[in-house]
Amino acid sequence: MTADTLRELLQKGEGIDVEFKTSQFELNRDTFESICAFLNHKGGHLILGVRNDGRVEGVIDDCVQDIINNIVSSANDPQKLNPPFYLSARVFEYEEKNVIYVYVPESSQVHSTRGKIFYRNEDGDFNITRQTERVSQLYLRKQTTYSENRIFPYVKLSDFKHELFNRIRILAKNERDDYPWQNMSNEDLLRSAGLFKHDHQTGKDGYTLAGILLLGKDEVIQSALPHHKTDAILRIKNTDRYDDRDDIRTNLIESYDRLMAFIRKHLPDKFYQEGEQRISLRDRIFREVVGNTLVHREYANAFPAKLIIEKNQLLSENWNRPHLNGVIDPANFSPFPKNPVIAKFFKEIGRVDELGSGVRNSFKYCGIYTPGTIPTFTDDDVFRAIIPIRKNLDLKENRIISTEDTIKITAPISIFRKNYGRNADELRKKYGRNAEEIMAWMDAKPHITAAEIASKINKSQSTIEKVIKKLREKKIIERVGSTKGGYWKVAINNIQGQNLP
Repeated sequence: MTADTLRELLQKGEGIDVEFKTSQFELNRDTFESICAFLNHKGGHLILGVRNDGRVEGVIDDCVQDIINNIVSSANDPQKLNPPFYLSARVFEYEEKNVIYVYVPESSQVHSTRGKIFYRNEDGDFNITRQTERVSQLYLRKQTTYSENRIFPYVKLSDFKHELFNRIRILAKNERDDYPWQNMSNEDLLRSAGLFKHDHQTGKDGYTLAGILLLGKDEVIQSALPHHKTDAILRIKNTDRYDDRDDIRTNLIESYDRLMAFIRKHLPDKFYQEGEQRISLRDRIFREVVGNTLVHREYANAFPAKLIIEKNQLLSENWNRPHLNGVIDPANFSPFPKNPVIAKFFKEIGRVDELGSGVRNSFKYCGIYTPGTIPTFTDDDVFRAIIPIRKNLDLKENRIISTEDTIKITAPISIFRKNYGRNADELRKKYGRNAEEIMAWMDAKPHITAAEIASKINKSQSTIEKVIKKLREKKIIERVGSTKGGYWKVAINNIQGQNLP
């Protein structure tokens, strides 16, 4: 979502995939009816601070954060939205007024709010709870579209790998001490995780493909999904075949362990200190790649999922149901859950981050792990992730890096020139070195202030503010969100275009 896209949506007006709410001081009472309807239909754009006729009134400054917190907490409260669904919100400054934007994707499940099921059409949100046939059709469509919901009525509790249940209880307890799985039977746990459903086509109940993939015995998984496997390959010396390989054909919990073990075996670690906490950069980056390979794969397709460590990069590939169709920009994308039930299960046991934050963490930490590089995530029929790796990694290197060291290592100005090439040169010629350095720091640290930039490049704050004003007027940079809580966005299209404004 960009400011231009927001403007287009406002001009387009309300419709089957666009809904306005005033929400000047608080959420409208019917906001979650629209969210529920979008989840059940084809997804849509919810914009707060706008009247039904498209006139922007804005959200009061002091109320913005409370409204965002309300959206996030309510979306994760089964009393408000059942089943819960992760949503994120962004704040835009439009005509000097705050506008809150929420992208609501289509869900693989049927949702209700306050016990009522809503569906979207051209005229708005409709309560279809009592329309039995429409509700049944909705369940059937979700089951057909999302392969994780496929029901296997003859799978029994004994077909699951029971030693995994105690393990996932421990993992969930590590995330939240009072997690309810601790006191549930194995059968109740599967049901509470949404892994047991009713087939509205056959009238039968049964465990889902998601449940089988997560916790099923190996022979049951192969029976339900014969092509299921993930190939982990090391290809550095023997580039025609491989130097090491793990052919993984087991449940997703143990698949995650084996993929991470393969990475830890062949890639060095580097510790990074954030405040008082030391973290593993390798794990922070590659847990997202591994998590995506397992969680967001389209399992109905036989395309073999691969994770390949090469001399200069780690490459992962898996079949996908694309939503964005192209390279992901971490500053401008709406995360879309491909297998929401599996994703939620992985999140509960701490194996993946909140939807969207994992990709952003990969961008954040990649330039520290391998200085001067950025990862690439491409959302097409085949989802590809590429994490650059330095050619001659020192396997014994294991030093602590501070936050300030990070900025020194990544050298914003050199990375900026590398990323934008000739256009960075044109920018410097047309607007001066100060403009280039300012944009380099904004690109590296979007939340940076004018005062901080001034100290970084040894210029007065007034000089920095004058250049920033000029760059904003030329639409080369833009401010996303409020003055205090927002961040800078380098207008990449303008920079990469042949002619700067």
